Amino acid sequence: MACVRVRIEGRVQGVWYRGWTVREATRRGLEGWVRNRADGSVEALFSGSGEAVEAMLAACRDGPSAARVDDLAVAPAAAPAERGFRQLPTV
Repeated sequence: MACVRVRIEGRVQGVWYRGWTVREATRRGLEGWVRNRADGSVEALFSGSGEAVEAMLAACRDGPSAARVDDLAVAPAAAPAERGFRQLPTV
């Protein structure tokens, strides 16, 4: 099992990045969450098999078609307390 917290920067708000992330993470069987941040970035927590987490990180480097990802910062994290993958409010 792997768990990472990711901050995605670029044109990632207002381009359906969070909805796309929920769909893609759920499809890969991941648990965690995604949310917008007040600074214009998107933050996510991905937890699951190492292979699924790596595949999700690779997908996040492109994002949905309207997005432009400039930077992806990844750090180890603790597994989420809740099951499933969900969208959280902006912080």
